Amino acid sequence: MPGLLLHVSRGVRWDSDHVVALNDELRSIAEEQVRGDALDRTHIGLDYFDASINRIAAWVIGTRNVIKALLLALLEPRATLRRMELAGDYTGRLALLEELKTLPTGAVRDEYCRRQGVPVGAAWLDEVRAYEKAVLARRA
Repeated sequence: MPGLLLHVSRGVRWDSDHVVALNDELRSIAEEQVRGDALDRTHIGLDYFDASINRIAAWVIGTRNVIKALLLALLEPRATLRRMELAGDYTGRLALLEELKTLPTGAVRDEYCRRQGVPVGAAWLDEVRAYEKAVLARRA
């Protein structure tokens, strides 16, 4: 298909409304996009409304989680997994998929963030709080 509009959200939970969490469902969505070679024709829209937390923080949390899920999918050795599947080596494929779950993808993401000049880890929250004090507080 030429393109896909994808609305990613999360059902209302006790802790937040719709803020996208890095969970198995999100990882599966990212894996399908990457494995299907559909990233260049998929437009991802996020739902980030939350009445109980800062909306900017909610947006950043959800966005970062989608990026993390895509990174996890992009770091899969797709060619190797495809070769194993085509060869009928389902045992090897499963073993490799399980090994991928414990790879240090956080280190890859942290280095990417450093190179892009983006806060690493939870450091983004300091910037959101500074913005909240400098800009959002004046709106009230």
